Amino acid sequence: MPDFLTETTFFFQRLDWLGVVDILLVTAVFFSLFVLMRDTQAVMLLRGVIFIIVIVALLSGFLRLRAFTWLLRSTLPALLLAIPVIFQPEIRRALERMGRASVFLNFGSREAHAQPVIESICSASQRLSEKRCGALIVIEREVGLQEHIDTGVKIDSLVSAELLAQIFVKDTPLHDGAVILRHNRLVSAACVLPLSTEAHLSQQPMGLRHRAAIGISEVSDAVAVIVSEQTGTISVTHNGKMIRRLDAARLQNILTAFYRPQTTPLFRPPKKSSN
Repeated sequence: MPDFLTETTFFFQRLDWLGVVDILLVTAVFFSLFVLMRDTQAVMLLRGVIFIIVIVALLSGFLRLRAFTWLLRSTLPALLLAIPVIFQPEIRRALERMGRASVFLNFGSREAHAQPVIESICSASQRLSEKRCGALIVIEREVGLQEHIDTGVKIDSLVSAELLAQIFVKDTPLHDGAVILRHNRLVSAACVLPLSTEAHLSQQPMGLRHRAAIGISEVSDAVAVIVSEQTGTISVTHNGKMIRRLDAARLQNILTAFYRPQTTPLFRPPKKSSN
């Protein structure tokens, strides 16, 4: 214990303003990482890692266990290599969030044509809800969904309530799967989406459409609208969270808040000839 107090006193005596800035920067980095991993499975794993680190520091620092310290130094490189493997989904999601940080600086870039698309989605969802027809509508935002678009049937059409309602009519060829919207166009239908792997979802009565909607919102910033085939309830997922039991008005408000297409459309209208 005296050695610890001596080292602590020596540390504060040598601390200057540059050292304080250095500590604050490191603190900001760790705080940002914790914020990015919030509400993910990595939080529980991180708690376990921190608990192990604290125990190891106490045992090796105060009790001076030589064999245990040697074991720790021998296994530390392997543990550092294992961390990216264990946290791979969370690291990917964090990097995607960092890449989308510039989106928050561009609030005024919504396209004027987004509102008719939102109204079409709300109208179709209401019709499908009344008829108890299941539906899954995914809106691509900043993170591209091309790998999921390729799993479906290419349509490349303007979005309308009639088209969406017709696609999800029972026993039609395209009703099983998701439709994906990109830049105010319906680009593909009958798409296959990744299912959520969250453990707590197994305790809730939830169908494959809802799991797929949560899954696509976990791996991207997409917004998904789900109509339950059993109950007819309308739900929305975003960032791994689900809002349930929506009516057309609430659905429109939520989509208006979330729907932020890119400023450069993928499908540009043909230029009119000057002749």
